[in-house]
Amino acid sequence: MGKLDGKVAIVSGSGRGIGREIALKLATDGAAVVVNDLDAEPAKETVSVIEAAGGRATTCVGSVTDADFAERFVRTAEESFGGLDIIVNNAGYTWDSVIQKMGDDQWDAILDVHLKAPFRILRAAQPVLSAAAKRAREAGETVPCRKVVNISSIAGLGGNAGQANYAAAKAGITGLTKTLAKEWGRYNVTVNTVAFGLIKTRLTDTPADSDGTIDVQGREIKVGVSAALLDAMESAIPLGRTGTPAEAAGAVYLLCIPESDYVSGQTLICGGGFQI
Repeated sequence: MGKLDGKVAIVSGSGRGIGREIALKLATDGAAVVVNDLDAEPAKETVSVIEAAGGRATTCVGSVTDADFAERFVRTAEESFGGLDIIVNNAGYTWDSVIQKMGDDQWDAILDVHLKAPFRILRAAQPVLSAAAKRAREAGETVPCRKVVNISSIAGLGGNAGQANYAAAKAGITGLTKTLAKEWGRYNVTVNTVAFGLIKTRLTDTPADSDGTIDVQGREIKVGVSAALLDAMESAIPLGRTGTPAEAAGAVYLLCIPESDYVSGQTLICGGGFQI
């Protein structure tokens, strides 16, 4: 018996990287998972891994910034698995510049994916969560605890040079989390944030002087961190190393299991002991 048996989760940006590890972790413990990615193949591959291990999963491919995505994401959970219990807002990327070189399009793109998209997903989920709580009360049953975990970053807590857009969006996630923790307590929904520190992903594991880019809806975004900066960042981490995607997923998992049913409105820093 898994701690999440019978639960249904949606995890944005879960075809690759940290999101994939979150989807696998939740599925391993019994949750049915709706896997999302911009591209069909990574999403399908994550679903295949889950199903090969005996779990249940399906895909919802597309950009979280599309106007109709949030409703489609929530609807996929209901139609495929009969409900919605766990929401993880994970999708995102970085597009860095110092403020004097940052255009409106660069600002808007990052705010859209990291703040507006989670807002839309949570707005679309509200009628589902409210109705489920109402049905349970009318039947004289205890309302099950449902979970929201919004992904943030230490950049949203302490800022980071070259990331005015990303830091602002992630700081906004803190406000969104705290507000919904107060609004949704009546549905027995906990709403928390995990703020990641330095985690080893394709966005951080590419040398800054390489030609590494990612394609985001036809826009080529340069990725990578210089070796000197990585060394400096690691030296400030008490554990002395970057975290792994599996470790990042573990922090999210902690806020999805029953042991955290009375934890809400909080930010958990997953950063190896790094202090803001």
